[in-house]
Amino acid sequence: MANTVNLRQARKEKTRAKKRAEGTENAAKFGQSNAEKQQRLAEMKLAQARFAAHKREPGSE
Repeated sequence: MANTVNLRQARKEKTRAKKRAEGTENAAKFGQSNAEKQQRLAEMKLAQARFAAHKREPGSE
């Protein structure tokens, strides 16, 4: 005799597997390691500091 399958649970498991696969795919596309995030943050801070260093004071002309 065949095993009985709860269709509701099977449907939910299929949906979970699909979402898990999509999440894994997105993590591969868009994911960054912690080191990459720290590097990007350091570069952004350096660029902001350089920009701020070149600002003029109002009324100095």
